[in-house]
Amino acid sequence: MKLAILSRNRNLYSTRRLIEAAENRGHEVHVIDVLRCYMNIMSRKPGVHLEGNALTGFDAVIPRIGASVTAYGTAVLRQFEMMGVYTLIESVALARSRDKLRSLQLLSRKGVGLPVTGFANKPGDTKDLIKMVGGAPLVIKLLEGTQGIGVVLAETNTAAESVIEAFMGLRANILVQEFIAEAGGSDIRCLVVGGKVVAAMKRQAAEGEFRSNLHRGGSASLVKISPDERQTAVQAAKILGLSVAGVDLLRSERGPLVMEVNSSPGLEGIENASGKDVAGIIIEQLERNARPGNTATRGSKG
Repeated sequence: MKLAILSRNRNLYSTRRLIEAAENRGHEVHVIDVLRCYMNIMSRKPGVHLEGNALTGFDAVIPRIGASVTAYGTAVLRQFEMMGVYTLIESVALARSRDKLRSLQLLSRKGVGLPVTGFANKPGDTKDLIKMVGGAPLVIKLLEGTQGIGVVLAETNTAAESVIEAFMGLRANILVQEFIAEAGGSDIRCLVVGGKVVAAMKRQAAEGEFRSNLHRGGSASLVKISPDERQTAVQAAKILGLSVAGVDLLRSERGPLVMEVNSSPGLEGIENASGKDVAGIIIEQLERNARPGNTATRGSKG
């Protein structure tokens, strides 16, 4: 098959591993910078172009689109879908997963375990918002934040009020969440591919830090997950429509809680921790499903 990987940097670990896994299985791989693409939006014959050439003949697209270019990247991905090309992650699911508030609302509607989460618009609602999520300590998150950036732990109600009002003063959209103390600064990343958890790792925050992100100095180790955790991860990916997802869980006294669902999960930490060829498993998922027109995206779904 002729595959396109939408990635701005072919030297990133995850992109390199996907190239390697695909080429080892005999596929032709092209890495395409999504921001350099431009689109011909016309009736019956949509197209994607790069450097003066039409991008044609692709059997499948693997999106590795960074959060900062979600809007444009999703538009390019949608254009490939309109051309009948199979996409490993569909544009609708990608956009849904990048909207943290919408993702939580969809998961909540289906009864998936979540930390108690609040969302508000005006500083006058701050005190009740804090009370609603159980009071301090609590976590304040920028909706657009990634890799632990824009996540603050407020240890007192006074500190929480100050941080929330500061963010609101900057017109930043934030979520306010209960702090799950029993998680002990750790979370579980489950890698879901094709409706199955294929690998899992425990991420532990560095000493003096509450964020377990590997980019923030956290450590990763192999972990055995419970049937309940496995089911929760699979259900979360399914609800958001993701065939490949990194589902982050917190272990709480009331069971697993979904913290976030990532549509472009990094492969380095989980491959190293689990010892599994996750990139190869993803390519196998693509091989099973890649055929012209196999996409749920239609113009009416937006």
